[in-house]
Amino acid sequence: MRLDHLSYAAGPDGYRATVERLSALLGAEFVDGGVHPRFGTVNHILPLEGDRYIEVVDVLDHPASDKAPFGQAVRARKEVGGGWLGWVVAVRDMARMEKRLGREAVPGNRHRPDGMNITWRQLGVKGLIADPQLPFFIHWDDLSQHPSVGGKGVKLTALEIAGEPARVTDWIGHPADHLLDDLDVAWVGPNGQPGLVAAVFQAPNGVVRL
Repeated sequence: MRLDHLSYAAGPDGYRATVERLSALLGAEFVDGGVHPRFGTVNHILPLEGDRYIEVVDVLDHPASDKAPFGQAVRARKEVGGGWLGWVVAVRDMARMEKRLGREAVPGNRHRPDGMNITWRQLGVKGLIADPQLPFFIHWDDLSQHPSVGGKGVKLTALEIAGEPARVTDWIGHPADHLLDDLDVAWVGPNGQPGLVAAVFQAPNGVVRL
């Protein structure tokens, strides 16, 4: 179990404008990640050091974005101005997590512009919708195609999460602070709106807080 990636929802001006803004702040270019046909979403990706990445996600004008929980979550975040959607934890044993949460993982796939189809299973997006401090879970079918491949020059160093580590620990079945022990994590505003507040990166433009 490890922190896999962070999801950032595009603002009302769309993902292209959001990607351009984040690229300028970090001094690093995102790449076109392609379309999630099952979720009605599209993303751009920035591979990071340490087998992690950031994705900027946006909803498509497609029925799937209204039906799939992930599409619903992205749309809801976009409608309030965009920003950090959440954090995602990779698990080796999805069956164990399914048993723990009492629900089944759903298949996901992404058609990249180069024609490659990337596949995975994910679980817990409804938990994120109900309580945005909670991560959801992913299991990649082929790690050789992980979106972090080739990441260099940008490193995630810190997170600010509004919420309670005990709540997250109860959700993931693993100490939250141990999961994030290579990062400087600040748990802020436990009585306010929960969720991922900010992430700090060491990037070509220096230390950047998004």
